[in-house]
Amino acid sequence: MSRTFLISRTDAIGDVVLTLPVAGRLKQLFPDCRVLLLGHNYTRAVAEACPWIDDFVSLDELQQLPPNQQVAVLRAAGADTILHVFPNKDLARLALLAGIKVRIGTRNRWFHWLTCNRLVRLSRRHSPLHESQLNLALLAPLGDANPLPLPEVATLVKLMPAVPLRPELQELLARRQPGQLNVVLHPRSRGSAREWGLPHFGQLARLLQQAGHRVFISGTAIEGEELREWLTEHQAYLAADLTGQLALPEFLAFLAAADGLVAGSTGPLHLAAALGRHVLGIYPPIRPMHPGRWAPLGPHAEYLVFDRPDCQDCRAQPATCTCIKALEPALVLARVQQWQPLPPLGS
Repeated sequence: MSRTFLISRTDAIGDVVLTLPVAGRLKQLFPDCRVLLLGHNYTRAVAEACPWIDDFVSLDELQQLPPNQQVAVLRAAGADTILHVFPNKDLARLALLAGIKVRIGTRNRWFHWLTCNRLVRLSRRHSPLHESQLNLALLAPLGDANPLPLPEVATLVKLMPAVPLRPELQELLARRQPGQLNVVLHPRSRGSAREWGLPHFGQLARLLQQAGHRVFISGTAIEGEELREWLTEHQAYLAADLTGQLALPEFLAFLAAADGLVAGSTGPLHLAAALGRHVLGIYPPIRPMHPGRWAPLGPHAEYLVFDRPDCQDCRAQPATCTCIKALEPALVLARVQQWQPLPPLGS
């Protein structure tokens, strides 16, 4: 009888992308298994684009139901094992009430001692491991106790767009001339990462355009409003402003047809890497935000980090630390210039 695993990861998009290796590894260990992802609605498109995930359970829809119906819905999902990759006290209790047979959590959450029957010793804060490897540690109770090397983990970070790109956007990207790159810049992080800064992104847009490449700006509708003045100032260097125009499924399709993306440690960076695009992540050197923990994973994934791994300014005054801004736009341009144009994913 095949097993059904429920992976609970109810935080941000980038975190969910770096949990995909858990799903991929389960498929390797239990080839006939079903893997479900429990997450917020805004991560549904990630689940639908991942070949390792068979179905999605919406936390948002679950939370709209009365408690007894929540238990019934979780029971109906048919999972015999739940992995609490992102700890959530209410979901841990719900899994217990739903009678999920194997409930895996970390030892350092007191509520897991009351609700889980498989506990993993795991401390993320000071670990030298990458986030994806830390997520895989939750598989130890299933007999997979040895950490995979990061290059092997990276092969399990995989996405494929679930919807086609609309024709006008296909046409827009197809205007690329030989030798040109379609490069997406994602300037904002919505508070999830240290930002490189709009002046640097503006200078990079100008340098890329002058080098003959095509520049696209991505972001949410709210970010687009915040960037309105900056976008107007730099519109001469842009092929298109995409802020607020693409829902996540189509944003995945757009990234899969572009050549690459430059961003801080954000969801779009990890999405583009998982789609097999060129990505260049811009990182601060301080733990736990440094690339040793959060580097993008993919066949064309790279990062830049200022060589000051113990910066006390980063720690004491994070808003004013200049480490990340010490990475000059010309350096980023030089790295992007090494990229080779890529065919659209799936073509």
